[in-house]
Amino acid sequence: MRIIIYTGKGGVGKTSVAAATAVKSAEQGLKTLVVSTDPAHSLGDSFDMKLTNEPVEIETNLWAQEIDSIHEVEEGWGKVQKYLTELFMAKAIKDITTEELTVFPGMEDLLSLLRILKYYKEGNFDAIIVDCAPTGETLALLSFPEMLRWWMEKLFPLKKKVVRIAGPVVGPILGVPMPSGQVLDEIDNMYYQLDEMKKIFSDRDTTSIRIVVNAEKMVIKEAQRSFTYLNIYDFNVDAVIVNRVIPDNVTDDYFKVWKDIQQKYKTDILESFSPIPIYYAPLFETEVVGKTMLGRMAEEVFKDENPIEIKYNGRTQKVDKDGEDYILAITMPFMDKKDLTLNQKGDQLIIKAGNIKRNITLPRTLLNFSVKKATFEDDMLKIRFGGDNNE
Repeated sequence: MRIIIYTGKGGVGKTSVAAATAVKSAEQGLKTLVVSTDPAHSLGDSFDMKLTNEPVEIETNLWAQEIDSIHEVEEGWGKVQKYLTELFMAKAIKDITTEELTVFPGMEDLLSLLRILKYYKEGNFDAIIVDCAPTGETLALLSFPEMLRWWMEKLFPLKKKVVRIAGPVVGPILGVPMPSGQVLDEIDNMYYQLDEMKKIFSDRDTTSIRIVVNAEKMVIKEAQRSFTYLNIYDFNVDAVIVNRVIPDNVTDDYFKVWKDIQQKYKTDILESFSPIPIYYAPLFETEVVGKTMLGRMAEEVFKDENPIEIKYNGRTQKVDKDGEDYILAITMPFMDKKDLTLNQKGDQLIIKAGNIKRNITLPRTLLNFSVKKATFEDDMLKIRFGGDNNE
């Protein structure tokens, strides 16, 4: 099975590109599901039909779905949410809505993505195309499993056995309700699913992320930042799709200036994302709505290529031995050295790139070593690990 996640700045047309990819995939005989996890659903508008929280068969080999994030929260987080509500009420928190406190930022998007995990495990589709939230939300979403694990360990440090034995006694003494076995079971299940999802999304033979851009300065800057952070998370970006490119046969004077501007930024895109393949979708004479127009877009973008094959598979992290030391190399394009900070805490490597922080669990090879020094050049962060003689 292939999973392809489309992301990009809001308004660049990623929903249309995702839908077009699904149409072409289905036409090639692959059982294809295209799913929107963006709370501002527009996938149904792309197909010019009403979609629901369950897959709707559009035609042979093609299904589409707009995931209801509220429903997913109730299904996957309901017991924990109920417990947290009781806990906050016991502490007399009345100034803000307890429901808002019990759903962490990004939780709704995260649980929507867990539906993708369910479909992957069921194995009923050959390809799942995901129309994800705009770039900023997507990045927060991809980091959320690690963040949630940290919060849950702080909120629920007690083991099930301890809760079941001591809960009835400790609860009244502390004046707060203790989590039930069902609550802890739900958290355990969440842990398990998060681990599975992380493995699947990090599997380069299964999952690719594709960035949709327009040939505009601000959009390209956003895409560059996204590409940097996706490299930090070690996800495989296998293609960039440039949408709404004015065709060469448009000679109207009104568009001449725009064509010149786009040509400049098309060059910037090529230089910025090389060697990742770049694909182009033209600015059509009419809006891209309905299967016919989506089919046209797919043909323009992919030509005779298989739309779901892996377009690029470059490694972004690797560990090499250098004498008695090891060097962890992380590709971080478009990042300035001054924006990078690095710390090590136990088996965790903490990298800050701008406003983004990433905790990387070190590979087993490096567990008995500590950071000696780090260098950054040619878009590559190289971290040297050695023994006790740290520099």
